[in-house]
Amino acid sequence: MMRKNDIPAIVVFSVSLLFLLCNFPSMSLAQKSSNGGKIIGVKVGVILNLETDFGKMGLSCINMALSDFYTSNPGFTTRLRLHTRNSKSDVVEAAASALDLIKNVKVEAILGPETSMQTHFVIELGDKAQVPIITFSAKSPSLTSLRSPYFFRVAANDSSQVEAIAAVVKAFGWREVVPIYVGNEYGEGIIPYLTDALQDVDAQVPYRSVIPPTATDDHISAELYKLMTMQTRVFVLHMLPDLAYRIFAMAEKIGMMGNGYVWIMTDGVADFLGSANSTVLHSMQGVLGLKTHVPKTNKLQNFTARWKTKFQRENPTIVNPPMVTFGLWAYDAVFGLAKAVEEIGKASNFSFKMVNVSSDNNSTDLGSFGVSRTGPELVQALSKMRFKGLSGEFKLVNGQLQTSTFEIINVNGSGERKVGFWTLENGLERTLGSGDKTKYSALNTSLAPIIWPGDSTSAPKGWQIPANGKTLRIGVPVKDGFKEFVNVSFPFSNDTVSGYSIDVFEAVLGALPYSVSFEYVPFAYANGSSAGTYNDLVYQVFDGKMDAAVGDITIRANRSLYVDFTMPYTESSVYMIVPIKDDRSDNAWAFLKPLTWDLWVTCGCFFIFVGFVVWVLEHRINEDFRGPPYHQIGTSFWYSFSTMVFAHKESVVSNLARLVVIIWCFVVLILTQSYTASWTSLLTVQQLQPTITDVNQLLKNKEKVGFQRRSFIEGILKQMGFEDHQFVIYDTPEELYQLFINGSKNNGIAAAFDETPYMKLFMEKYCSKFTMVEPTFKADGFAFAFPKGSPLVQDISRAILEVTEGKKMWFKKDTNCVDPNNKFSSNSLGLESFWGLFLIAGVASSLALVIYAVMFLYEQRNLLMNADAEPSVWRRIAAIFRTFDEKDLSSHTFRKNEVGERSVIDLSSPNTNCPPSPSGFSVHTNSSFVFREPGSSSPDPNGTQTTYQETVVVSAVEVTYPNQDSRENHNS
Repeated sequence: MMRKNDIPAIVVFSVSLLFLLCNFPSMSLAQKSSNGGKIIGVKVGVILNLETDFGKMGLSCINMALSDFYTSNPGFTTRLRLHTRNSKSDVVEAAASALDLIKNVKVEAILGPETSMQTHFVIELGDKAQVPIITFSAKSPSLTSLRSPYFFRVAANDSSQVEAIAAVVKAFGWREVVPIYVGNEYGEGIIPYLTDALQDVDAQVPYRSVIPPTATDDHISAELYKLMTMQTRVFVLHMLPDLAYRIFAMAEKIGMMGNGYVWIMTDGVADFLGSANSTVLHSMQGVLGLKTHVPKTNKLQNFTARWKTKFQRENPTIVNPPMVTFGLWAYDAVFGLAKAVEEIGKASNFSFKMVNVSSDNNSTDLGSFGVSRTGPELVQALSKMRFKGLSGEFKLVNGQLQTSTFEIINVNGSGERKVGFWTLENGLERTLGSGDKTKYSALNTSLAPIIWPGDSTSAPKGWQIPANGKTLRIGVPVKDGFKEFVNVSFPFSNDTVSGYSIDVFEAVLGALPYSVSFEYVPFAYANGSSAGTYNDLVYQVFDGKMDAAVGDITIRANRSLYVDFTMPYTESSVYMIVPIKDDRSDNAWAFLKPLTWDLWVTCGCFFIFVGFVVWVLEHRINEDFRGPPYHQIGTSFWYSFSTMVFAHKESVVSNLARLVVIIWCFVVLILTQSYTASWTSLLTVQQLQPTITDVNQLLKNKEKVGFQRRSFIEGILKQMGFEDHQFVIYDTPEELYQLFINGSKNNGIAAAFDETPYMKLFMEKYCSKFTMVEPTFKADGFAFAFPKGSPLVQDISRAILEVTEGKKMWFKKDTNCVDPNNKFSSNSLGLESFWGLFLIAGVASSLALVIYAVMFLYEQRNLLMNADAEPSVWRRIAAIFRTFDEKDLSSHTFRKNEVGERSVIDLSSPNTNCPPSPSGFSVHTNSSFVFREPGSSSPDPNGTQTTYQETVVVSAVEVTYPNQDSRENHNS
């Protein structure tokens, strides 16, 4: 009696028997190869849906591959014998077909099935029977997780294209992407890889749209309307073509194919665009797509032409069939399998060994099929197989065909237009191989111009506030003090919120190129009191209870873990504010403060040095610098130091000395003017110094410090080492002032810590009594908080720049207060400001001294080098110094004096017997004449001695009477 379960098996057996009988003649005619060798037939199963165009195309390519392979290799001793099964696009049917092929037909390999869902169970069967499963269309990454050594995919893994999609997203700066995929293994397999790739380029996936394989138009319409209410406008479509075409048609109908939208389809849709009709293409205008790149070769063109002719003849109802990449993969898969079989054919036994034997002849019994003896060898041969196929390089790594190049297409007009390529090595490039081989490109300029949905040539920004979207809920803090930033009044409405932060936010929204509907939500309890800290307010945004938070919210690292901050609209640092004291010096030595000690010492040294140089240069030729030693030292110091007030009356006659004095007077002029300016500043400007300049003073003395209520600064102070009992909390500037008045010993504080904006407000009122000391902690400023990945962040940050750079908003600042950046540095002038002047004066003086010494030694070279007259070197040196101490009578200054002496009036005595000569006297009125004592003598230029008896000076006239001997000599 026939059992009900036996009916499918009998049907399958009957179909198989009929197929074998139909193919028997051809099998019987090829029993020997062209070289006379025995033909070995190898059974290979094929599981396809023979009722679809895709299945028919795949089978056609398989048959052509066998024909071409054995036509070009007639001497091969193996022949693949195909056993085809129709899966009817059903998972159970495909599994039953595979079980039948393995158990009953005992195939050595199986080509197919088409879909990832069908392939999943077939892989399990192949792994158990050690029969390689070779697919050319099941691309889901989930199949790789089975880790079966008997699974080979001669097709691109869907996960290989996610990096290309991410590169496009990054190139155009899109921050959010919504994947739309079919709800089965094929659609779901790519999503984890796509999400990771997008996150690597800082793009988020806020929502995943899942479309059931059997979705109705109403279901598709409802899902698309849902997407329209969201901000994201970038969609990645991953599904089979038939369902994708329905989605595009519905999207066009409801207005989702217009300006601002971005559609990117994976290769599962793009590879079949050639078969799409004009209606479908019209609904897809502006869509981007990825296609597996296939090199154009003559062999490919020849095959495509032959295949179209053959396929059109076999399927006359299919008009102008396109050749898709899957057909090329099927062709290469058969070539690779045939080569592998031939490689192991002579030494292999193509048969099965039974592992579990059952008396039941049920063809679908899972426990009764055998194990292929050649399976492991065939796996090894396939893994090592390398050749140039129609689709490119045939190379299987871990059972996966290696693909690293995708074409980026743009649907435009009646077809597709290639706009660029993506390669694993170089990223985006307009033409293949044109990019920099050493750099990875992710720039949209690497692509050709794109026509976007709505016939726009401008790249969409990827998001927009939907017209029918929800109103944004903007949380604002409620606080008692510093209401200049945020002031919330009750009863509450949008009009009762004010302050600087609110003004900036509203100005920024007004600068956006689109309108944003919003409403303020106070972060407060029903009684109007604050509902928590700023951290709690930020967490409300993270928790989805608020769409943004606006106010004096500081950017903090711990807060950025939960939200995205815009660019700060104020600068901020944590400052310490302390009382100030008048530190003007009233002591007797305050006049020394304008200059630093090193500058004072340098000035003194240079005064002495310049005085010494002038003395050396003038000593031998200038009477003002001669005399007893104590007189010479006093004169040198007097001359040098008197230049400070330009009171020096001694004249200098040496050109070298004049050069030194001119340069030194210039230096002294600069020093005196600088001293005067600095001293005036010290006397007239109030010198206010902080009572505390270092946080360590507070820690050491256990002083109390203050900070604003609910401020993050409490945590910073604890990290510094402050304890809870040292903390005093304030709410308003008035409270802070009173705490300072009370002092640390009287329930007050010695210092307060807060951010710059708050401190400036306090200083506006009390700048005469307090000051801000340099920051102890860096803060990033006030900003607005939005949910992670919000596309509003980027636009609002740009608008903040526009508002702040345009000076549309500013925060008031009292310029009369102490500058917060004042480090209370000394106003004294230092050597670093004048070292150039001293360098010039020092070099000039030293150079003059060296030149004079060389000239003097050159003049006295006979005395210095005459060893015959004086053999002792030290005595010669002593003689040089004695000569230096004498007058240089050859100098023009002394020659001038002697000429005056010789022209003195010579008067004869009225008591002598000799009458005076008409030229016996002269009147000398030169101011540099020399006084002579009676009886003194002096050599004249001719070496004769002239003795003077007396010198009479009347006013400025010197009358000289020569003695008798002189007159006699003169008369003679």
